[in-house]
Parts: sequence; C-alpha cells; structure tokens
Amino acid sequence: MKFILSLSIFFTINCFAQNGLTVVAVGEAEVVKEKILIESAYKDASVKAIDLKKIDKILNIVRNDFRFYANYFHVLPKMIGQKDLNDVSYTALKSREVNYLIRTGTKRVANQLTLEVKLFGINEEKELLSRSIPLALDIREIAHSISDSTYKKIVGKEPVFLHKIVFVSDAKRRSGTKELYIMDFDGANIKQLTRHGGIVISPAVSPDGRSILYSLIDETKKRGRNINLRLLDVKTKKSRLISSKKGINSGGVFTSDGKSIILTLSHQGNAELYKMSIATGALQRLTKHGAPDVDPSITSDGSLMTFLSGRPGKPMIYTMNPLSIENKVKRISYVGKFNATPRFSPDGREIVFSSWLDSRFDLFKINSDGSGLGRLTKDFGSNEDPDYSKDGQFIIFTSQRVLSQRKAIQNVYIMDTEGKVIGSLTENFGKCISPRWFKSLKI
Repeated sequence: MKFILSLSIFFTINCFAQNGLTVVAVGEAEVVKEKILIESAYKDASVKAIDLKKIDKILNIVRNDFRFYANYFHVLPKMIGQKDLNDVSYTALKSREVNYLIRTGTKRVANQLTLEVKLFGINEEKELLSRSIPLALDIREIAHSISDSTYKKIVGKEPVFLHKIVFVSDAKRRSGTKELYIMDFDGANIKQLTRHGGIVISPAVSPDGRSILYSLIDETKKRGRNINLRLLDVKTKKSRLISSKKGINSGGVFTSDGKSIILTLSHQGNAELYKMSIATGALQRLTKHGAPDVDPSITSDGSLMTFLSGRPGKPMIYTMNPLSIENKVKRISYVGKFNATPRFSPDGREIVFSSWLDSRFDLFKINSDGSGLGRLTKDFGSNEDPDYSKDGQFIIFTSQRVLSQRKAIQNVYIMDTEGKVIGSLTENFGKCISPRWFKSLKI
C-alpha cells in the first residue's frame, strides 16, 4: 500500500499567461522554410483608431502563432499594407523570396465592421484564401482562426492554433488546494474550471473536447481519504462523480469513441487497470498482477495501451493489447531508476515519458515496440508530464526550477518533438502540473 500511495503522490506532485513567449535559444535546424509576410493593416482614415489598434493586436497574434512552427515558417518583418487588397506586386515580393502574403483590410456591412483577410501565393501569383470576419468577435479567436485557415491552406493539415491546454495549478496559493485550469495553446487566456477547494490530479480530455476526466482527493469522516474520479462538462462547467470505489479511482483516459475510459482502481487491494463504460459503469479488468499498474495511455485505434507498472520492482513503461486481460504485456523501458507518465503520439508510433536520471526527471521518447530510445531534455531543470499535440508537432511538459531549499517554480513549457524548447507557457501562476492538449471549437 505504501508503494501505491507513493505512486499516487508521484503523479499528483509531479501561471498568468504571457502574450508573447520567452524564447529559449537552442539553434535551428537547417531546413527550407516558407517565408510568410503578414502585413500591417492599411491605416484607413474612415476606421476608428480603436478598431485599427484591435486589428494590429490581431495581426501580432497571428505572427506569434506562426513562430511556433519555426521549423516550417519564417515570419518576415511586418510592412504597411496597401489600400487595395488585390494590388499585389508579385515581382517585388519574389525578389525578397516571399512565399506567402497575408493582407487585411476593413469593410462595413450593415453597420458592422468586418476584417477582410486575404492570403496570396506569391510563386503561384494568385489569391489562395479570402475571409470576412466580424471585428466585434474576440481578438484572440479572430487571430487564431486566421492562423488556422491560413496554415490549412498552405500545409493541408490541421495546426494547434485553435486547440487548448488544460492543466492543474495551486495558483490561488491556498495550502492543499490544486484546481483545474484551461488556456490557449500559446499560454494566454487562462481560466479556472474547477472550484473544489481540494486537490485535483490527472486530467484527461475526451476526443470531442467536451468533457474532462480528473481525480479529486476527497476526505470525509465516514470514508476517510479517497481518490475519486469525476467528469467535467467543459461548456457548463458542471462536474459529476463517475467512480468512487474504495481507494484509488484515478489516471482515467478516454477510449477513441469517448464512450469508455481506462482507469486505475484499487478497490480489490492492488492498483490495477480497468476499462469502464461511462454510461453503465460496467468494468472489464485489463491487468492482473501483484505489482501496481497505473497511468494508462491508449492509441487512437484502441489496439495498443501503454502504462506504468511496478513489476520489475520499480515503475517502468509497459505495453499491452487492451482487448483482454494481460494480453501481450511487454516491458519497453529500461532507462533511469524509474519512469512516469507515458503518452502515445497521435499516430501511436512513439511514446514520450519522463525518467528519473541523474537526480532529476528528464523526458525521453521511444518507439512503441521498444526500439529507438531518444533523450529530449538535459540540463533544463526537472521535466515531467509530457503530452503530444494533436498534430504530432509539439510536446507540452512541466519543468521545475529549484530556486532555494524552500522555493521552486514549476511551469508548463512547449517543445518540438525533437527536443527544441520553444518557451514557457505559464509564468507566476503557482506550481503547474499535468498539462493536456485538447481540440477546441473554431469560429
């Protein structure tokens, strides 16, 4: 039981946002990048100064968005735009090796001011995208929406601009309190989701982004301390209890259809993994071993599960087929004194995890068959809780800096999948843990 509790604490103890990132300079890969010019809006005298200022803020956010994808895009210094949106000097832009141009203007329709957005392919010498967006909408929603549609048109894939990140923090500085928060992918717009006044741990997001699983450490006179599993409706912010068996009800993750979850239960004495129907609560046991099995992650097709197990006498990473109990269980990690928080890449080919090595946690990734181990962090504090973005281009994680014997800071960071740290997403927001990506709705 002592080992089980230590695992629970390990995962439990494993941030006002910045408008721009503090970039960590680690060098850039030698790749050919698309040069994109995002012009400033033309200063139309008929448009109020407050609206022009709003447009400037929108375009600055768009520029910052594309800097996240620095492996693919080079954002050129801004220039003042033209009054005529369609008057594009392709020859001049080609001489500067510009590949794409974003140009904006304004238009009044039925007393409503709209932002006109156009994307031009300079090599193709043609307009690739045209949008009209009401300027009354939220600045960040407009900006991320522009970035999203532009990236899709150029790359043909969905980026992370409209995605969110949930995480746990003790930001209110109340002793023994950790709540669930949500923020934009770039660390801005932080909002509190739960107000339990207790300790929230281990969040996981449903495939459709409408629900969040998390555990709450409850303590009552009748039952004592118990780790219960709850389900939060993101839209209504209402939370309901879905598993409160004696002991641990934690580490829940959704299956790809969103109808079931895989979680850790200890009601029969040992911490084991189960599959549970959200609608009926029906259980299917997946592991049966004398050592604790916790912290699952499952591929999108449901064919492979990774989890943390104490079978070798210390927590290490295993995989198995989750269709039946103890099906093709295989140990795949041997690095460090112990491991934590394994998470699949979106395509299921890789697993990212943390390992205790050289007196700190560092991040590693490994192929799902156990080959190709690679180290992602070194000499960058103590790093935990990794999670792949939905497009497979980024990994968010937490990194702790020890400032003194009594003080340490822990923030959410973002890196690319090769270990290049882009920057911190939280700052001065308490100890932030367990960040998780999820897809949000777009305008």
